[in-house]
Amino acid sequence: MTKLKIWLKRPPHSARAWPIAAGNASAATRSFNGIINRLSSEGSHHEVLVTFTSMLNSSTSPDSHTYPSLLKACTSLSRLSLGLSLHTRIILDGFSPDSYISSSLISFYAKFGRVEDAQCVFDDMPERSLIPWTAMIGCYSRFDDVDRAFEMYNLMQYEGIQPSSVAMLSLVSGVSDLSQLECLHASALQTGCYSDVNLVNCMLHIYSKCGRVEAARNLFEEMDQKDMVSWNSMLSGYAENQNVKEHLYLLRRMRIEGIGPDEQTFGTFLMSLSDVKLGMLVHGQMVTAGVIADAPLATSLIVFYSKFGKIRTSLKVFAGILDKDVILWTAMISGLVQNDCADKAISVFNDMLKSGIRPLSGTISALLAGCGRVSSLALGKSVHGYLLRQGIDVDITVQNSLITMYAKSGQLKQSSHVFDNMWERDVVSWNAIVAGYAEDGDLCEAFSLFNEMRYTLEKPDSITVLSLLQACASIGALQQGKWMHNFVVKCFLRPSILVDTALVDMYLKCGDLHTAQKCFDRMPEHDIVSWSTIIAGYGSHGKGEIALKLFSSFLHSRFQPNHAIFLCILFACSHNGLVSEGLSLFKSMTEDFGIEPKLEHRASIVDLLCRAGRLEEAYSFVKAMISKPTVEVLGILLDACKTKGNVELREIIAGEIVNLQPISAEKYVQLAQSYASMNRWDGMGYALIQMRSLGLRKLPGWSYIEQHGKIATFYMDDCSHPQYEEMLWVLEVLGCEMSDLMLDVKKPRTWFPFG
Repeated sequence: MTKLKIWLKRPPHSARAWPIAAGNASAATRSFNGIINRLSSEGSHHEVLVTFTSMLNSSTSPDSHTYPSLLKACTSLSRLSLGLSLHTRIILDGFSPDSYISSSLISFYAKFGRVEDAQCVFDDMPERSLIPWTAMIGCYSRFDDVDRAFEMYNLMQYEGIQPSSVAMLSLVSGVSDLSQLECLHASALQTGCYSDVNLVNCMLHIYSKCGRVEAARNLFEEMDQKDMVSWNSMLSGYAENQNVKEHLYLLRRMRIEGIGPDEQTFGTFLMSLSDVKLGMLVHGQMVTAGVIADAPLATSLIVFYSKFGKIRTSLKVFAGILDKDVILWTAMISGLVQNDCADKAISVFNDMLKSGIRPLSGTISALLAGCGRVSSLALGKSVHGYLLRQGIDVDITVQNSLITMYAKSGQLKQSSHVFDNMWERDVVSWNAIVAGYAEDGDLCEAFSLFNEMRYTLEKPDSITVLSLLQACASIGALQQGKWMHNFVVKCFLRPSILVDTALVDMYLKCGDLHTAQKCFDRMPEHDIVSWSTIIAGYGSHGKGEIALKLFSSFLHSRFQPNHAIFLCILFACSHNGLVSEGLSLFKSMTEDFGIEPKLEHRASIVDLLCRAGRLEEAYSFVKAMISKPTVEVLGILLDACKTKGNVELREIIAGEIVNLQPISAEKYVQLAQSYASMNRWDGMGYALIQMRSLGLRKLPGWSYIEQHGKIATFYMDDCSHPQYEEMLWVLEVLGCEMSDLMLDVKKPRTWFPFG
């Protein structure tokens, strides 16, 4: 940019005692002003400043008409220091009292958030017209000080200045309270500003945002003139409040009145729909109405279809747009990631780079989320490398996504490295790193980070608590779970249905059924997840009768059962020998609730019958109800046949498993053990040879214990633990003491009768 020469002191040769009035301006001043004002109206703000430099270099003095365009240019180009210099020159040249210049200064300071400076300019004005009042009201409204804006609005009227529609519009744009809006509505009626379409459109929007759609509709019907913004504002109000019926009625009325809906009309409607069929109908209406989907409307369509898993339709819409912007690309990548199509998302990202579009931070975040979902460390690293190679500024959102991606890929060192090198962290950053260690089972480090988070005065939220409670539940860390429960109560993080359900789950998995039930009973409301959690918990602890009672209570609630809760209650019946109840519930799924059983439900019935020793019935069920039995289902039968000694059926099932050619080492070992118990050494040899030829290796048996938040894992035939010798010695001592105790129990007691 050409360096601007701004004299803070008036040059001696052009010193004037008084400012140049508009009528006394020289021809050169008027000529420069004409050029500056024309460039300003065209939006050529850089050229405005260049022209002003030429004006000064030619020793042409500016007048009161020069400065407003200059201040507007500084505002648009974010040139604060230059604007301050201009203000100094305005004071020196004696133009401060000018109402138009003062209004421009107020707008300039408002743009940079310097409300106090704007107020000082306003207070120093000897006379105030409507223009500076409007600028000052807009300044306070823009910075969410609506109360002060109303004070200025009332003071303006007290001083006898009638508000214009522009002043009211600048005030109403910051209103979020219904009572304030109603006051402005009444004021608009009194002052005659009610006919301004822009003002009424803004009030329509605020009424809808406050949930007063009926008031917005009354206002809409009272309008003498309606433009497209009026219709879209009303339609948007119904969309935000999920009133599809009225929305469709207004769409039909638009056509009757000869007003064609535009892209925004359909875009706002699509974002409010919760029915995919209705959305497809709206899409069809768009095509019928001849509305050509531009990038914003196509983005709405892609987001809508992706939300309902219609990813193929999203891709078709995406392919039909020739002029794709970065937001459209980002929406498509996010939709693919949400629908577990991470590989395709990365392919679309590559196409985006080839087209020359530079990604946003949201694009990178969505892509990294996809890499984390498929645990593709190589792809995640390549995206990270791309950021470094291109020198793209990595904001906090992208850094948080990197932490999550590395954590989900099991690379906690890299995740910690990204976290440690962040200049600024938010609660999402802390949640990502805490969740990473919690999911990895390192509860000690997770709690250490949690305490560090609190030390930095970053307030943990429900997401932080959830990740730690889930970690406590997964390893049975009851004491740490109780500590988290105490933290939840002290920090008022409940009632929250997510946190409360996590507490119930934690206590159930740690074996404290009494406290779990108390937590469940104290919940102000339950959802289907909380019911499923408590039912599954009792079922896994051998409390099948209680699980059935809870399921009965659930059926009397306002919820309808789904696949998940039926799986929980069938699991409870299976593990507690409730055969008739389980079979009855399975039958009830389809007959009473119209829920088609999935493979998991059918497998639960097979397990139920096998545990009850009804092997032939279980096998008949498999043949009748499962068209393509999996290795896992047949494995349940095979184990049951081995336990119950049904050699004939075991032979049949083992053959069927071999025909399915499993890819799991555990299944081949199961087959080998089954053949060995039948003295079928040929079958055993075949199973082991197949396992080795596929390069499969069974993991050794293992167990773990939790102590002070640390997990100690023990594998079969493994002696690598640093305290291995001490543990052997303790086991030997315990064995000896148990043997002595048994001997004492078996010794005959001698009774001595009393004298």
